[in-house]
Amino acid sequence: MKIIERLRKENRTLLEMHLGMLFFGIVCQIIGALAIGNRWNYAPSLWFGVAFAFAGSIHMSRTLDRALSAGNDASGIVTRGYLFRYVMVAAVLIVISLTETMNPLVFFLGYMSLKVTAYLQPITHKLCNRLFHETDPAAEPLVEEDLVQEGEIPAGQ
Repeated sequence: MKIIERLRKENRTLLEMHLGMLFFGIVCQIIGALAIGNRWNYAPSLWFGVAFAFAGSIHMSRTLDRALSAGNDASGIVTRGYLFRYVMVAAVLIVISLTETMNPLVFFLGYMSLKVTAYLQPITHKLCNRLFHETDPAAEPLVEEDLVQEGEIPAGQ
């Protein structure tokens, strides 16, 4: 039970993303094992791509945390973080292509688990809720007084 308590303290969205990436990697590995002839090149390429997606998601989370506390420079921080991840993926793809140690398309498939995770998030969210025995709070409409306090509606209207 210590593992579950530790996972509760982690960033929940990041945990859900990682579960989705892991699920996508397992599905791609099973399909690849059945359909691909050169399995020795497929598996390392796929899992290196998934690991790179894990690292990219952690970097994205930290970049967003920094940007949210930065104020006016937030858009610059997010843009620099995005460009850094983009350049890193391009550099790794170039190195993989030149050295021919892995399959660049399969690496890219593994890295795309970062994108597929966005579509799997509702499923992984429900799975995490069941794992942690939690439920989502019910949505409540905003009262006009709350909007005035937040500055969305000018006072006196």
